[in-house]
Amino acid sequence: MEEKRYLSVNALTKYIKRKFDADPHLQNVMVKGEISNFKRHSSGHMYFTLKDEKARILAVMFSRYNQSMKFTPENGMKVLVSGDLTVYEPSGQYQIYIKEMKPDGIGDLYLAYEQLKAKLEKEGIFSAQSKKAIPKFPKTIGLITSPTGAAIRDMITTVKRRYPIANILIFPALVQGNQAAPSIVKRITEANTADEVDVLIVGRGGGSIEELWAFNEEAVARAIFASHIPVISAVGHETDFTIADFAADLRAPTPTGAAEMAVPHIEDLSERIFNRQSQLIRAMKERTSFQKERLVRIEKSYAFRYPHKLYEQKLEQVDKRTEQLVKGANRLLKNKLEQTAELQKRLKRNHPEGLLKDAKQNHSKVNKELNKMIKAIADAKQKDFSHKISKLEALSPLKIMDRGYSIIYSADDKMIKTVKQVEKDDELKINVTDGTVYCRVTDVER
Repeated sequence: MEEKRYLSVNALTKYIKRKFDADPHLQNVMVKGEISNFKRHSSGHMYFTLKDEKARILAVMFSRYNQSMKFTPENGMKVLVSGDLTVYEPSGQYQIYIKEMKPDGIGDLYLAYEQLKAKLEKEGIFSAQSKKAIPKFPKTIGLITSPTGAAIRDMITTVKRRYPIANILIFPALVQGNQAAPSIVKRITEANTADEVDVLIVGRGGGSIEELWAFNEEAVARAIFASHIPVISAVGHETDFTIADFAADLRAPTPTGAAEMAVPHIEDLSERIFNRQSQLIRAMKERTSFQKERLVRIEKSYAFRYPHKLYEQKLEQVDKRTEQLVKGANRLLKNKLEQTAELQKRLKRNHPEGLLKDAKQNHSKVNKELNKMIKAIADAKQKDFSHKISKLEALSPLKIMDRGYSIIYSADDKMIKTVKQVEKDDELKINVTDGTVYCRVTDVER
């Protein structure tokens, strides 16, 4: 009998793995499904389960393939993947090693949602500083929603029940489909133009993400942000947020919740008014009682019991004050008279007529002294001048010439002092007392 040969689990798993790896139909397989049990390892690798309604498969996407992805996979996302099928030997499970992944269906919308959210948040459209306060007691409520849905009936019922004195204006709009976003934007603009509305509720009932997508459109978010009327978003999904929720001044989880946030409860107001009325009546009673007690104390006071004594005291005080006033006035008048007399004396001493007289006398005296000094200086200068004239005449060459001497000059007017300056045939000028003699040298004797 032939002995049976048993395979080890490891050998069997290796054989199956080789079969998977060698099968061309299991390479570059394209699969679509929903992500669940998603986990990103510290190494950057992604591990998750890819499933649909009837089956599931383990999936791995290594970091070298997911680094270029523009979105982060999350549980519930529908994706399109391509990769190789193989067997993980330690567990014997088959799984897909993903090389490429992109969002599918809701995943595309989710990616667009995240991108728009990041863009508008960067611009400050979601900032708390831009939020407008919701009025406490609005007169008119504007409803922007479908005129036929359950949401509008819920909001109208809630407003009428809670705050029946408020007016309701309905701005019918499409809330689903390609034309929904332009319709919502148009109604928000109309409400702001009408300038009759105190607060706007923009929303609809619940639905899938595709049905709610109009409230994730950029145009709707910008219209809500630009509205000068406070806006409450009322999209019927309590757990998830739309872009309109972030842009609105207040977010309500449901249309009914939005109506409750928009108006106060009439019964609460009545109770508050009643409490305030009771407090006011109690305060007025206490105030009246306090003032009555005060009046009694005043009536029993000394001033009311003996008013003539206070009057007499005041008369005495008036007499004393009058006497002090008269003394003070006389003292002040005396001081002012003394000051006036002193000023008159100073004015007399410094009167311009006296100053002018003194100036004239001083001028006459100075003028005499000046003339005397000028005459003395002139006499001294005249005497000095005569002395210098005498010296000049004594030293003048003309005086010497009067005694028979003459002065000889060359043709170029240089004085001749020695025979060395003269040559034969030179022309000379001889100055005598009464004129000039022109002559020519016939000879020079040294």
